Amino acid sequence: MSASRTARERARAEITREIKEEARRQVAAEGAQRLSLRAVARQLGMVSSAVYRYFPSRDSLLTALIIDAYDALGSAAEAADAGQPRSDLRGRWRAICHSVRSWAAASPHEYALIYGSPVPGYRAPQETVAPASRAGLMLGRLLDDAWASDAISGVPEGSSMSPLLAEQAAVLAAAIAPGVPGPVVLRGLIAWTQLFGMISFELFGQFVGVVDPGDEFFRHAIEQMADFAGFP
Repeated sequence: MSASRTARERARAEITREIKEEARRQVAAEGAQRLSLRAVARQLGMVSSAVYRYFPSRDSLLTALIIDAYDALGSAAEAADAGQPRSDLRGRWRAICHSVRSWAAASPHEYALIYGSPVPGYRAPQETVAPASRAGLMLGRLLDDAWASDAISGVPEGSSMSPLLAEQAAVLAAAIAPGVPGPVVLRGLIAWTQLFGMISFELFGQFVGVVDPGDEFFRHAIEQMADFAGFP
């Protein structure tokens, strides 16, 4: 009985993998907004009703692809961070930035799925929040370690914020780097968003004819961003 259930589970996992693989191919070819369960079923030689047993709607399949993309990016960032000495804050920052860029270059359609234009009519459910947070938590760990080791000491000058922004920064700090002052976390967030903006510019062709290839620009920029965030 147990062996039979295990075989069924393996078969279900394999079919689920095939469905997602075909869905990714469709997203790459036609865009996420045109993803269709019927088209996926047709390409796999399955009846539509069979696919619906695995994914009850287009949005549930899209959610699975989004979670996979966030998890893959998070795994890449976590592995990069783990590969550096914990005390080497700038080295960890560099490694994380390069890992995000490398993952995006190797998986451009998955990157576009999570950081590109929203899919019309799709609303991401709560289950995407934890996977989406994985990469960002690497920033929180860096800031937390920098503050705890006095590598960053004191609130940066010129850090006056409106009451609303100060409240938002405090909420973010509590979520990703408890104990680190809001203005310090906000500087890290500015650097983090510049990282993804820069990757999006490169990935979507905005650097062509400007800084193309963008390797040297990227290396230079992440050092500037590290300076701004306060990593020694």
